[in-house]
Amino acid sequence: MHATILGERTLTEHDFSRLSKLLDGHLPPALANVLGAAEVTRSREVPADVVTMYSQVELVDLHTRRRQTLTVCFPGDAEPSAGFISVLSPVGSGLLGLKVGAVARWQMPGGEEGAAEIVAIAFQPEASGDYAR
Repeated sequence: MHATILGERTLTEHDFSRLSKLLDGHLPPALANVLGAAEVTRSREVPADVVTMYSQVELVDLHTRRRQTLTVCFPGDAEPSAGFISVLSPVGSGLLGLKVGAVARWQMPGGEEGAAEIVAIAFQPEASGDYAR
């Protein structure tokens, strides 16, 4: 399993606070690792190339070379068939806090590893001036 390296990911204070409270703090290990190792910054200071909550991310799967666009969201807004993936899912927590050009890795339910390169962020709330969604 991919270990999160300190400083590899950046979260906004707002996202960090809201995510820490999910499931009464009983988070899946992958998301708990992200929260434990991420650099936390003010929403107004997060670079536009970082995946934050509700960012629309363009990915290329490293195995299939398939390109897709996903939006990382909170569980109540998840609609996988429309490209909205929960941050509690392996893919969602695998993307959160990474920068364009990074490779996101996650464990799939069958135990194999999924991996995709983040090639662009089509939309990031903070870059558009939305700091408190």
